[in-house]
Amino acid sequence: MRKLLLLISLSYAIAVQGQIALPDSIYLHMKRVADWQWKTLGTEGWKNPKKDWTSGAMYTGMMAFSGLAATDAYYQKLIQVGEDNQWKIGHYRHFADDYCVGQLYSQLYTIYQNPKYIADFKSMADSLVVLPHTESLEWKKSIHMREWAWCDALFMGPPALAYLSQATGDAKYLDKASALWWKSTAYLYDQDEQLFYRDSRYFKKQKKNGAKVFWGRGNGWVIAGLVRVLSTMSTAHPDYKRFIKLYKEMSGRLAALQQPDGTWHASLLDPDSYPSKETSGTGFIAYAMAWGVNNNLLPYKKYKTVLNKAWAALSSSVHADGKLVYVQAQGAAPDVVGYDDTDVYGVGAFLLAGTELFKLKLQQENNGWISTVVNTNATSKKQKVEIPWRSIAKKVADQDPQKVQVKDAATGEIIPLNVDYDGTKPKAINFEVQLSAGATRFFNIQ
Repeated sequence: MRKLLLLISLSYAIAVQGQIALPDSIYLHMKRVADWQWKTLGTEGWKNPKKDWTSGAMYTGMMAFSGLAATDAYYQKLIQVGEDNQWKIGHYRHFADDYCVGQLYSQLYTIYQNPKYIADFKSMADSLVVLPHTESLEWKKSIHMREWAWCDALFMGPPALAYLSQATGDAKYLDKASALWWKSTAYLYDQDEQLFYRDSRYFKKQKKNGAKVFWGRGNGWVIAGLVRVLSTMSTAHPDYKRFIKLYKEMSGRLAALQQPDGTWHASLLDPDSYPSKETSGTGFIAYAMAWGVNNNLLPYKKYKTVLNKAWAALSSSVHADGKLVYVQAQGAAPDVVGYDDTDVYGVGAFLLAGTELFKLKLQQENNGWISTVVNTNATSKKQKVEIPWRSIAKKVADQDPQKVQVKDAATGEIIPLNVDYDGTKPKAINFEVQLSAGATRFFNIQ
């Protein structure tokens, strides 16, 4: 059975090396992985608490995927997680891992506007923003319980505070996130290598080849956290340009470190020491780069091949039943990873990457006209979409309105449409769609 799965994976990887898969193929892979993960959690139980950082990282990808779905069933699963948690963060109030789950709560609040979703997290954040945070970040005296002294924390903590600012309209949480981000960066970022150490214990360590120790997933945590903060930050923010500079530096450096198999190995500067591909770090890095292309911060031509290879590696690491594999186990440094290894944070990374690559494919390689339909309401609704014919005619080669087709870009479903005429001239097309709460759906007019 394993040999068969490997053959399927290899054939798929070869098929997409030259070009990112079609959007509906990307969506299908995401759906299979998401469904497998929810099913497995239901049948085998949760390996770690639902407030744990591993779960919190999974929720980030599940939230991104939920926004593309035509049903709110996935949002409802996440709301149930919040209910199970009583909308509380973890036990250690100022430990970034224990409030990573705040990202989920804040993003759900932005859609559903239920104050209980963020009450506990906001209470903690209000206490956090007034602390001086003047301690050294040296790894001793349980500093990680009070400061962002390890690179993983830059995914767990800063986005949680940033999304809370987005949810509440209060900038103090984002401002504190920015201030603490730069404190951690000043301590952990190697200016020469343009990479982050995991923590101070690794400053002087070396691999067998003499290279410094920079962890693949660790730097994935950082660059993914960076773009999540940027996604909430106005260009007028005083630290915006600093974030952009760091983001572009890391993106360029990581692009150069991608391995021929399309992934970033566990040890970035000594990839042969852990030669297997690794999907959690790769997912976070691919997510961040695709986000940059989609937001006009990185040039598509330069990063196209990098992202093609990354998605081929990620999608070929999904078993037929939807299980994502080659996920390095929980840890703090480069380590071995095996064919069947999986964990929920790897799924979060995969879904984040897939969501941005889905959008990238639509923006960069689509031959038709894309209609984006957004529901900002807290309830599902049907919506009529009307598009002037003149807008479609600029992008669609065949000018016969009777040959125009509307397709759900995610599922490939053909959507019934009507053509309105002004006399004999086509005036507009219109179609009706179902929108779940907080969803964004994309429709390809060809």
